[in-house]
Amino acid sequence: MSHSSAAVSGRFIVLEGIDGAGTTTQTERLIDALRARDHRALPTREPTTGPIGTMIRQVLTGRIVVADDRGPRAPDWTTMALLFAADRMDHLDAEILPALRQGQIVVSDRFDHSSVAYQSASAQDPTAVAWIQQLNARARRPDLTIVLDVPEDVAAERRARRGHRAELYEQSAFQQRLAAFYRDLEKHYPGERIAHIDGRGTPDEVHHAIVREVDAVLAK
Repeated sequence: MSHSSAAVSGRFIVLEGIDGAGTTTQTERLIDALRARDHRALPTREPTTGPIGTMIRQVLTGRIVVADDRGPRAPDWTTMALLFAADRMDHLDAEILPALRQGQIVVSDRFDHSSVAYQSASAQDPTAVAWIQQLNARARRPDLTIVLDVPEDVAAERRARRGHRAELYEQSAFQQRLAAFYRDLEKHYPGERIAHIDGRGTPDEVHHAIVREVDAVLAK
């Protein structure tokens, strides 16, 4: 049985946005709110903590590099797209689909929208989006994807406050391209339920807006 056709009774919610948009904070808050209402809710994220996700995180922090005639560098965007797709299918197989079959609400901090956004922005190749989407064609679709729209300058200030060294994709010009991609996400995922929320509000304001969108899906 393919991932796209597996019988499930739960709900799959995804939070997306550029680095510093608040997806991690809001995933945690949404899980707390769902559990407070006695829903069984599972928080998860991509890259995962599984074997492939751990490798990806080592790439993002510069621990794994390609040492070629251009010197130590990050792997090519095509390699990254394949790694993220492999991590995602493992994520579905090992964690997401079992929880959905049990009737849980799964909330993921990022999913394949991030792969399409980040790797196509890296490639700056007009054929990249279609190829990356094909790599992920068998991934189970979310019941709702929430995009936290935040301007790059606001997100950059938030990233700076974290105090850690910038990771692979955290350069400002790159994040600006990402923000533009996320604003038009529906264009690349026609027919999917995608909700945009202004991520510049207070954590409480953003949280309440997210809960309203999730409630509408849970009511169906």
